[in-house]
Amino acid sequence: MKNSLIIIILCIILTMLCGCDYKETNEEKNKIDIVTSFYPMYLAASNIVDGANNVSLKCLASPEVGCLHDYQLTVNDMITLEKADIFIINGGGMESFIDKAVSTYPNLHIVNASEGILKEEEHNHEHENENEHDHSHEENPHIWVSISLYIEQIKNITKALSIQDTANAEIYNENANKYIAELEILKTKMHSELDNLESSNIVTFHEAFHYFAEEFGLNVVSVIEREPGTSPSARDVAEIIDMIREMDVNAIFVEPGYLKTAADTISKETGVAIYELDPAVSGTFEKEAYVEIMNKNLKVLLEALK
Repeated sequence: MKNSLIIIILCIILTMLCGCDYKETNEEKNKIDIVTSFYPMYLAASNIVDGANNVSLKCLASPEVGCLHDYQLTVNDMITLEKADIFIINGGGMESFIDKAVSTYPNLHIVNASEGILKEEEHNHEHENENEHDHSHEENPHIWVSISLYIEQIKNITKALSIQDTANAEIYNENANKYIAELEILKTKMHSELDNLESSNIVTFHEAFHYFAEEFGLNVVSVIEREPGTSPSARDVAEIIDMIREMDVNAIFVEPGYLKTAADTISKETGVAIYELDPAVSGTFEKEAYVEIMNKNLKVLLEALK
């Protein structure tokens, strides 16, 4: 009798354990793993998926990487993508590794945040005058630095996630609308401060602020690093110095995490001060980080150009 009771108790315990195992496995099966390519896409997605059920969110590249120019996938990156259901990318050529990811994981659903945006931008500015150092809009993927275009990216991401995960679609759309409203307030505030600046001619470190400058009426007369990761030649520096003098440039803007040796030389030769603008490619993973970065940029611009 005693042995029978022990056997019954053991069976009950085993049944309970099996039930727990099944529940955990089922939850894992229903979980949606979302991966973003880099920092600004993570910030957008983190605001959209906040509070969604059974959703995990990761950022492929660490914030220290910055822009993904020439970024190569690591072994850990490949493992992360193998487990992912959805991969959110900036697009526009930013993720040069995307073909490898697609060919390796053909079932991975890719969300291109820039879908339809670059083409529209190119059309809207097809009659824009360009100097010899300008690149086409198709070759400039720094879309998120413009608040207006970042909003369009958020809409693209929200639409794609709502289709792929209908159970959380309502949450995604509510979150997106809330975040977009916050960004619209930020944009209005920045326009009120920047639209009437007397000084608008600037030099930037590289082309990250192209769309930002268009949005807020700034004139980027030259960039210091014309090709990502390539230091300017002595001739390039001399040309920039001449242009600054001719165009009455009011400020030179560098970016966090980059050497500013060339900028220091140009500043010394022209007497134009150096300031730091943040293209929002690194920072904390807090949802408010993008807004905080742009508010900081606003303060810097007002200090430099007023």
